[in-house]
Formats: sequence, structure tokens, C-alpha cells
Amino acid sequence: MSNSRPSGDRSRRARRSGVTGLRYEWLAILWLSAKGYRLLARRFGGKGGEIDLIMKRGRTVAFVEVKARGRIDDALTAITPEKRRLVEARIRQWLSRNAWAMDHHLRADAVFLAPWRQPRHVPAVFELVL
Repeated sequence: MSNSRPSGDRSRRARRSGVTGLRYEWLAILWLSAKGYRLLARRFGGKGGEIDLIMKRGRTVAFVEVKARGRIDDALTAITPEKRRLVEARIRQWLSRNAWAMDHHLRADAVFLAPWRQPRHVPAVFELVL
């Protein structure tokens, strides 16, 4: 007897996770909008990684990772070196299509979320190596 789950079980979990991710992204957009940011793009990229949100405020373009976990402390550790590398590759891709942004301050931000906790926006969560 196999211990693998039926493929339908996996797709249900993936859909539920995707819906939850969308909800948390909207919360992050609302939180950042209240701080004066404007949404430029959402879920830029695809296979091999994506940038959750690209936001602009003044002369700053922020590439934002949205991380939600059961506890805010767990969310704070969710951006791994591999994730950083993938995000930086997508940032280079986005910049190649949006050359106007090159004369702006570019930053990698994060919004960390946990149930019943205020979102935590961390500007410059890691240094960009472009």
C-alpha cells in the first residue's frame, strides 16, 4: 500500500493555499497603500519564482515579499537565501521591461503577517545585488 496522497487532495490544498496567499497579498497591499505606496504590479514572474508585489512611493520602487505564517516570528525567517536569489532574478527581469525605474531608489521590502497580528512592513529586508 502506498503512502502517497491522491492527486485531488494535493490540488485542493494548493488551491486553498493560493486563496489564502491572495488574501494575505491584499492585506499587504492595503497596509502599504495606507502608508502611501501605489501598486505597480502583482505576482510578477512565474515558474522559478515571482515578486509578490511591486509598489512605488515617491522615488522609491519596493519589490515586496509577502510572508504569512502562524506566528509573526516564523514569518520573519521565511525569506531564505535561495528566495532572495530568485527574487533578484525577477527584479532584473522587471527592470529590463521598466527602464524608467532605474533612476529610482530600488529596495527589497517584506510584509510579514500572522493571524490576529498587525502586519509588519520591513523596508530593505535584504540588500539587492543587481
